[in-house]
Amino acid sequence: MSDFDALVRPALVRIAAPGCGYDPHGDRYWGTGFFIAPGWVLTCAHVVAEGGSAVWKRKPVVGITWEDGKTTRETTGTVVLALPLPDRPEDPPDRWAFPDIALISVPGTGKASCVRLSERPTVRPTVRPIRVSLHGWSRETGELGVRTVHGEMNGSDGQALVTDVMPVEGCSGGPVVDRDQGAVVGINKGRGRDGGAVVPVTALRRLHDLPGGEKMAEALRAHDRHHLVRYRSLDDRPDWTRAQGRLPGAGGVSPGLRTQLYGHFAELPAPTAPGEILDLIDQVKAWIRDDDLPDALEDDPRTWSEGAGVLRGLRAPHRDVHDLERDALLLYAAHVARHVSGRYGERADTAGLTRWIVDESGDADRHLRREIDRLITPGRSSSLSVREPRARADVLLEIDTPRYDRRYPWRVKLLLDGQTVTPLHCDDRGVERARLKETLREPLADALRRGDGGAHLAAVEAVLPRELFDEPLDTWRLEPPHGPDDAWATTLGQRRIVVIRDARRHDLEPAPEWRERWEAGERGPLHAAPLRAEVPGAGPDAHTPRVRRETWAETYDRLREAEGGTVPVYCGPVGSGDGLMAMNAALAAGHPMALWRTGAHDHTDCAEFHERAERLLAGAVTAWDIRGPIRSLRTRAQDRAAGPEARAAYAWAESIAVLLDPPDRPPHAGRLEAPPLLGEGDQ
Repeated sequence: MSDFDALVRPALVRIAAPGCGYDPHGDRYWGTGFFIAPGWVLTCAHVVAEGGSAVWKRKPVVGITWEDGKTTRETTGTVVLALPLPDRPEDPPDRWAFPDIALISVPGTGKASCVRLSERPTVRPTVRPIRVSLHGWSRETGELGVRTVHGEMNGSDGQALVTDVMPVEGCSGGPVVDRDQGAVVGINKGRGRDGGAVVPVTALRRLHDLPGGEKMAEALRAHDRHHLVRYRSLDDRPDWTRAQGRLPGAGGVSPGLRTQLYGHFAELPAPTAPGEILDLIDQVKAWIRDDDLPDALEDDPRTWSEGAGVLRGLRAPHRDVHDLERDALLLYAAHVARHVSGRYGERADTAGLTRWIVDESGDADRHLRREIDRLITPGRSSSLSVREPRARADVLLEIDTPRYDRRYPWRVKLLLDGQTVTPLHCDDRGVERARLKETLREPLADALRRGDGGAHLAAVEAVLPRELFDEPLDTWRLEPPHGPDDAWATTLGQRRIVVIRDARRHDLEPAPEWRERWEAGERGPLHAAPLRAEVPGAGPDAHTPRVRRETWAETYDRLREAEGGTVPVYCGPVGSGDGLMAMNAALAAGHPMALWRTGAHDHTDCAEFHERAERLLAGAVTAWDIRGPIRSLRTRAQDRAAGPEARAAYAWAESIAVLLDPPDRPPHAGRLEAPPLLGEGDQ
């Protein structure tokens, strides 16, 4: 038995109907689980589904049995988080979709042995397979007993496969250990066609986004505290940290140093979103590597410890630094301490973390010590590596014209520093227009989590074909309702800046008139002009002229001659009919901004709309300044709780949309993009 086999075994639990854990022949055995922290067990959702609908009602109906030395102990647990949940709790599906994970709260297990979870992303398809072992309880040979099998794992952060070995029955929900890293990297989902299906531990990140997701953060903090306590213990029981230190090639940052740092991180308030962590990582990489080049691959850390894991293997080709990874880790810890202190003040006790940073950075070079000192010393000015508070990135939603059976291909990307594009999700085959909101909900939510910088929220730039300009993106909600109180949840356009850009002209280099009009809009001031202007025409009687519709050529000529800072305004939709014709003319004339209403055609307050739009533009002064007021108007116009007078005051702004389309903003022909995240292009 290897060191890690011996460490895994006491952390394994048998999951069964309550009261059946002692029965080695019982038919009510469901599967395996394992302690990730005292009081917290991880397993597969399909394992606990054997308990029926009561499991999903958060009742303590999951029997947990484990070996405490030579003593067998039994208790009950409650499933607090699971993904996915069954559509019919009383009749769960035969085949459970990924990620197939469940977190169980098990009170009264404070002395349980626990596995060590990897804080790093798992194997990528382009990297060699990793050696793993699968552990679990099984009754394949008659009586229940612990089984271990060895194999190699291939895959990505989405799902993986263990080859050349078939997991034994009953091990579903058990841990998968990376034998070179000495940490749990996945959960055994069950048998597949060619081997064992594995849920990578990075899938746990999705539990953070569920209602009650703070339980996942609580469990992971308890995990880090547990391993720090075990490492500091003076007894002679084996522990994961020392076992990792004995692995071949365990140089660089020692497991002991990481265990201490992660224990300090566990005492801090949890980050709110991946972007909050990634922004600090970006700053660390920029200082260490002395450049601002973004990485080709985006990550999705949810804890301060996972953020440290992202820095593993950091390279800086232009710097001759002996221990780059250790320097990066110390600098990251200093950034975390400064960030948490600045955000939470006295509520965040960073004293222990700061003392640890000072002690461990004593042998660092003077440049790093100076940078760390600027970060952790109260009252010192911001270090050169600290950026002004802002969103880490904005989100690009690109939708193409339909190709196959009216299906719209789409892509969701991050736009860092206004220029660099990093793809996240895509579907080149596309979906029908009616399914766009449902399909894009999770990809957009994921991208926004990565783009947000704490309280500074990422904006959404929707690059759309003109026929979709009236799609009410600002009214979308990215999370399904979680109860009757969710009627008050904010929409996308109420919480964030949402603007529309034209997909067609981004296929070419910016036209001179487009660039010229944008520069005029940036200088300001802004003023309104009708997108359509109906003109007098010859009637049957010269004394009673009729009004005829302006032609495309007339609209184009009028808007082409409009002065700089002119913003076309239209009291109606522009995705079809006369509105589309006029919008085509405005875009051909180089206008990068426009305001319109995406709702029905029969507005009776168009005079008020144009008057208020003129005042709105005059108050905004410049092109970029229009975004905040538009967001506020969307919030007020959708306020159902407001009185009649308040609703009437903002009725003109209901379903308001804005075109804000800078000519030098990606994407357009010739822009280089980072490669997409591996394994995430098949949504």
